[in-house]
Amino acid sequence: MIELGEGMSLRLFSQPRTGVEELDVVVVGAGPAGLTAALYLARYGVRTAVFAKEIGGQMAIAPLVDDYPGLPQIAGRELANRFVEHVKRYGVPIIVDELVDLKREGDRWVAIFSSNRRVRCYAVILALGARKKKLGVPGEDRLVGRGVSYCAVCDGPMFVGKKVAVVGGGNSALSSALHLANIASKVYLIHRREEFRAFPHYVKLVEGSPRIEILRNTIVTEILGEDRVVGIRVKNVVSGEEKILEVDGVFIEIGVEPPRELFEKMGIEVDESGRARVRVDMSTNLPGVFVAGDAAGGSNKYVFPQIITAAAEGAIAADAAWRYVQRLRSGTST
Repeated sequence: MIELGEGMSLRLFSQPRTGVEELDVVVVGAGPAGLTAALYLARYGVRTAVFAKEIGGQMAIAPLVDDYPGLPQIAGRELANRFVEHVKRYGVPIIVDELVDLKREGDRWVAIFSSNRRVRCYAVILALGARKKKLGVPGEDRLVGRGVSYCAVCDGPMFVGKKVAVVGGGNSALSSALHLANIASKVYLIHRREEFRAFPHYVKLVEGSPRIEILRNTIVTEILGEDRVVGIRVKNVVSGEEKILEVDGVFIEIGVEPPRELFEKMGIEVDESGRARVRVDMSTNLPGVFVAGDAAGGSNKYVFPQIITAAAEGAIAADAAWRYVQRLRSGTST
């Protein structure tokens, strides 16, 4: 997804893959929460590594980030690279692999990955983020990769001079519409409500763009096409009027959902939204297991999914995990 930089190969441990590798803390996820956690753990001298399906998380596919202090108007990919480069300075391995389970062995955890890699550790920080939600309308699944996309930065270049639609009303949707307005001939911005949930700055920009047509109180009921997207059927939820818009691409930005199934498989308590219930130190009901970033929730967390808050939670989780490991080693924690 992003350039990792010179010398930043996805390094493996020296132990054979068939054995069980040893670390103090395993970090799962390479978005702002996971990378910040790894940075702080490395600064504490903790043996750690980052495991992730993708490097950069949602941060890496953001068209534009304008709310990270000190770095105005920066592309999400560039910001993700800066996070990676900072972690790289401390020699922390970043490994592409997917966590599939956690098993308790005495006072340790064994993290099990899809590659059959097994890593024993004292503590685990899960910074798994959240996956993009689907519309759930006819044609969506069939046409993924053939005009249906969940990433404007990734797939936008395929729609130069074409008509596209962006579905959603939050910051991601509006920033994607603005990004695509520089590429496509026309952008329909479709939102099911009258008012947007995005920052007023983004709303002002989309309203002032000559290439963006805003359709409020409107939903997509079907994505049309056999081998590729040729249009969408939309409905005004106030008037009931339906019509077909001819478009070549549909970019879906209607929010994200946490990895509820994986949390429940591991025995981590979740809230009504599927996020892990965390305490103020990002710890969960499982000893030595911490969750930070978009996947964390519960009554002790103020949910505000931003890069800066995810990074802050990663730092908190790292400090708490370090303290947990120190207590465990000294025999004052079980």
